[in-house]
Amino acid sequence: MAVAKAAAVRQMPFLWEGTDKTGKKVKGEMIAPGEAFVRQSLRRQGINVLRVNKQGIFARTKKITEKDIALFTRQLATMLKAGVPLLQAFDITSRSHANPSLQRLLADIKADVETGSSMSTAFKKHPQYFDGLFCNLVNAGEQAGILDTVLDRLATYKEKMLAIKGKIKSALFYPVTVMVVAFIITAGIMIFVIPSFKDLYAGSGQGLPALTEFVIFLSDLFVAWWYLIFGAIGVAIYGLFYALRHSPAFKAKVDAWTLKLPVFGPLIEKATVSRWSRTFSSMFSAGVPMVESLDSVAGASGNHVFSEATLKIKTQVATGAALAASLQSVGVFPNMLIQMVAIGEESGSLDTMLTKVADYYEREVDDAVAGISSLMEPFIMVVLGTLIGTIVIAMYLPIFKMGTVV
Repeated sequence: MAVAKAAAVRQMPFLWEGTDKTGKKVKGEMIAPGEAFVRQSLRRQGINVLRVNKQGIFARTKKITEKDIALFTRQLATMLKAGVPLLQAFDITSRSHANPSLQRLLADIKADVETGSSMSTAFKKHPQYFDGLFCNLVNAGEQAGILDTVLDRLATYKEKMLAIKGKIKSALFYPVTVMVVAFIITAGIMIFVIPSFKDLYAGSGQGLPALTEFVIFLSDLFVAWWYLIFGAIGVAIYGLFYALRHSPAFKAKVDAWTLKLPVFGPLIEKATVSRWSRTFSSMFSAGVPMVESLDSVAGASGNHVFSEATLKIKTQVATGAALAASLQSVGVFPNMLIQMVAIGEESGSLDTMLTKVADYYEREVDDAVAGISSLMEPFIMVVLGTLIGTIVIAMYLPIFKMGTVV
């Protein structure tokens, strides 16, 4: 324990600048015991050091992302497969990352391993970065002596999950961005443009069409209460995300509702089935017992409906029921998954069948994202055209009316 504390104290964040072998200026961040260590490490990499500065205690820290963890897992698996000792692999991996927060995390884990702790136990001390699935798989790999293989599977799993998340985000990003921009533009028109037309028509002494009066009424609301409107929208968005994070009952309702959406529901379902299959395959192929695997799969499914269904399946399997029959009984999973699981149980290749199902649904997600993107473009154009066109027509209707009178 004393060694671990000393190692933690020695590590300090440094900012460095230098030139590479081609003379190009480079810079970065490094966690090291001191400035001399930084200079020596950079010289070994062929970098001519120009400046090294220790960061202050109030220096800005970077967040450790899922991508950082996936990259670390891939690098660690590659080095262990190449025969690099574990502690040396941690050192090399830590120096290769520019994120000082990740470097500190890896230094803490290495210190725990140096004092005799198992790697899975060291990972469990940081649950915000390494979930139960990750720790259970590493523990299974340590016990079976196949840590490099398990880490390789974990890296592949995390890369696949990141790819799925990226595709879902790309499908949602375009329409959400367009809606936000459309709202801002509409609010700007209501606040700055419509009042000018209102003043113009007020001096004409003529009655206005109903559509024009309605648009002017909305404009008056925006002008008088714009801060409340924007504030209410901000509070609603914050409240939604807060409830999703802190209210399991609310999240369960949202998860069930999203699966019923007309366009995005099937996409979310396919992504969830892919994640479920990939997680189960990774756990089962690493030698984790089926019941314990299902417990981790439930937590990693990402959707409350599938999580609850998986826990029911776990209970049935624990009492001796076949996995395929249990999947059929909950009525949530697609028939293709059920049939492939049945074949896998009969042939003793369940992990292979689950991997094939995950690959299939990942391709389905790709096709769904492409279809949604091509479908949303004309739909959004129609919505925006209708919105802006209605405002323009409402403002020019009185002019047309005055023209017919003349």
